[in-house]
Amino acid sequence: MSALAISPINRAVRFWDAPIGKKVVMAVTGLILFGYVIGHLLGNLQIYASDPQQINRYAAFLHNPANVIPLWVIRTLLLGAVILHVLSATQLWLQNRAARPLSYKKKGDVPTAYAARTMRWSGVIVGAFIVFHILHLTVGTVLPIREVAENAPDVRYNVINGFQMPAVAGFYIVAMILLCMHLYHGLWSMFQSVGFSHPRYTPLLKKGAAVVAILIAIGNISIPIAVLAGLLTQ
Repeated sequence: MSALAISPINRAVRFWDAPIGKKVVMAVTGLILFGYVIGHLLGNLQIYASDPQQINRYAAFLHNPANVIPLWVIRTLLLGAVILHVLSATQLWLQNRAARPLSYKKKGDVPTAYAARTMRWSGVIVGAFIVFHILHLTVGTVLPIREVAENAPDVRYNVINGFQMPAVAGFYIVAMILLCMHLYHGLWSMFQSVGFSHPRYTPLLKKGAAVVAILIAIGNISIPIAVLAGLLTQ
């Protein structure tokens, strides 16, 4: 056997080319992105703290020059995870479509089938929302960003000011609903991708994934709703 056939690079290429390899990559990158979603939600929920400046102190900590290197390491990891996740999902879909050009007519599990069918376009819309969200609250091209000091954005003001616009709040709410659907299907199918599948446990995984996805959506959606209802003010 040649050295090329057993080289790590060759093995990695063969692993990537195989459908199971793409599923594993999707599962691992999806887990990384899921962790970010949880962390981002916990950060966002600080807007409800009794001290109005709590979320601003959290943002100032993240933007502290001392944390620049760790912050960019995390951002690079997330960007790489997004690229690999989208790439593997697209290639896997193309492979499945080529192998089975005609889709099944009967859907046994309607909620699961619906979530699976919407994975592609929900992912695209959520991706578009992420870009918009960065332009809105990080770059400041959608609305001017106010700072309380250098490298210390006034997150509370910027969030509330943005969500006071019904179009921005509505887009955020729709994106979070789609994210909920995307997470629901992605979470339980992640276990199947790594071989954790059993008739006894799969229904429990689906229910658990649904509960987690719904709680994440509720937590995120509650913020624009609270702003529109006047419960969160500047």
